[in-house]
Amino acid sequence: MSRFGSGRDRAMDGLHSTGSDLDRKFWVALALYGVLAVLVWFTIGEGRFLVYGRAVDIRLAPLVVIGGLALRTVLARQAERIRRRVDRGASDVGGNSPPGS
Repeated sequence: MSRFGSGRDRAMDGLHSTGSDLDRKFWVALALYGVLAVLVWFTIGEGRFLVYGRAVDIRLAPLVVIGGLALRTVLARQAERIRRRVDRGASDVGGNSPPGS
């Protein structure tokens, strides 16, 4: 096998993470969003800009973007949990339930 094929195989294995691995990645991502929000808050100076004729604190703009990314991360985790639950339920419906259940 070429060295490109083995790298592609490793990349594909990374796409199919286990539930506990995804939970760990989720909490790390949320912690990093929090750290980034704190850095934004203390780094960006005081100031205001107009949005639809109303003065808005300049710190809020990047915090809204970070909040949107955090929301997207939470929704993606919930969607993955639902997909896994549906996949698990679909395999049980087909008569493939483990012995003793």
